[in-house]
Order: sequence, then structure tokens, then C-alpha cells
Amino acid sequence: MNIHARAVGEHLKDWRQRRRLSQLDLACEAQISARHLSFVETGRSQPSREMILHLADQLQIPVRERNVLLVAAGYAPIFPQRPLTDPALAAARQAIEIVLETQKPYPAFAIDRFWNVIRSNAALPAMYAGVAAELLEPPVNALRLCLHPDGLAPRTANFAEWRAHLLGRLKHEVDVVADPRLIELWNEMNAYPFPPGSQDIPVSIDPHTVMIPFRVRTEAGLLSFFSATTVFGTPSDITLSELAIESFFPADRETAERVQQLGLIAA
Repeated sequence: MNIHARAVGEHLKDWRQRRRLSQLDLACEAQISARHLSFVETGRSQPSREMILHLADQLQIPVRERNVLLVAAGYAPIFPQRPLTDPALAAARQAIEIVLETQKPYPAFAIDRFWNVIRSNAALPAMYAGVAAELLEPPVNALRLCLHPDGLAPRTANFAEWRAHLLGRLKHEVDVVADPRLIELWNEMNAYPFPPGSQDIPVSIDPHTVMIPFRVRTEAGLLSFFSATTVFGTPSDITLSELAIESFFPADRETAERVQQLGLIAA
């Protein structure tokens, strides 16, 4: 709760520095004087609600944290946070279900800001054979599922590469929002050992690589997928702003054929 006791100028200064911008840089982008921005950050000037939101736009501050800024300045928060089951989010919930169902027979998940799976199309259960039961207990955490030694890690053919990809995404999120729980998740993921046979060395992603595949060994053979992330455009609800849909597509013809066969067997 101490974060709310800090002055709004301190919050804005922290976000500006996190974005590696000087006062002059931000002032130019926001089309205000550097002197005025300096006064706001030091508390010599009290910003209006409109100015706070304007600076938040320039700094690409997450919706949740914009409420923190408003409260720190003495204003009421304006961005609601509703559960996904709320009637007000019915249209968004329906859109999520449509995307998930349309993705079958390939896997798709809706995840929150901590990578917890809040919706799934339950496709391709064969992919999770051998995963420890506790890792499949709700709420399933997608990162733990992929990187935990009792999860999919031992059966991921390109584990070092896939791990580097996932940790790169997580590190970016940590840098963007600096959420303590994301930092804890980052530390936990980095502490997991590599599965036997995997290269326990840093992996650099080739900049010419079009996409990083997820290659998992199953009883039906090696399946190779690439993923696509879908987010809601300009959401004003905190829950929707922090939600993403991860959809997996076959990266080669063999995977497409094997998944179709698995679907026929399951049916």
C-alpha cells in the first residue's frame, strides 16, 4: 500500500526513467515545457487529471498503473476491474470463446498478466501426457507448464531455444511494468534446471529467424507449432487490458497431419 502514499510526480519520474527518457524527451513527446514537467515531478505543480492521463499515454503506462497515478494525485480511479464473468464483459467473453473454439484442433489459451490460464479450448490433450498432475491443477500457469522439469520441458525438443524465447518475453514484461509478482515469476523460471540432454548454455535467437517454434515430442511423434498472441485493442477495463490469447498453429505439414489424426482418434 505504500506505493499509493507516494506523490504522483515521483511515480511519473519512475516511469519516465524506466522508459529511458530524459525530461526533455518526454516534454517534447507530450508537447509541454520541460520546466512544467520538472515542476510536476518535483511536486511544485499539481497536474490535472487530463495531464496525468496524457503523460501516461506518452509513457505507455499500463491501465492498472494509471489508476495508481490518479489516486496518488488525489483523483478517483477511472479504470474499472471486473471479473471476466461480469455481464459488462459479455461481448469480450464471447469473442474469447469464439477465438478459442475456432482454433481447434490446435491449442489456444487465454492468459492473464501472470501467465495463468483463465480459458482454454482443451485441444490436443495428448500433448500433456506425462505432465505432473499438480501443474495441470487450476489455475494452470503457462510458464510453469512449459519450463518446469515435471512439465513439458523434458519433451521439448528445442528446449533451450524455446526457454530463451519465453524468458525473453517475460523479461520484456518485467521491464515494462516492474510488477513484483512478475519479478518473482522471472526468478522462479530462471531457477528451474534444464532437463537431461538439453544444452545448459545461454541461447541467442538468430535475428533473421522468422519465428521460434515450439517442438514437443508426443506418442504421435514430434509436433512443431508457432504461436500468435491476440490482445484487445485500447481496452479501458483492467482485466481486458491484461488478457492475451495464445494460439498455436502447425509449423509444418507433418504436425498438421498428426494433429488431425489425433483429433479423429479422440472423436
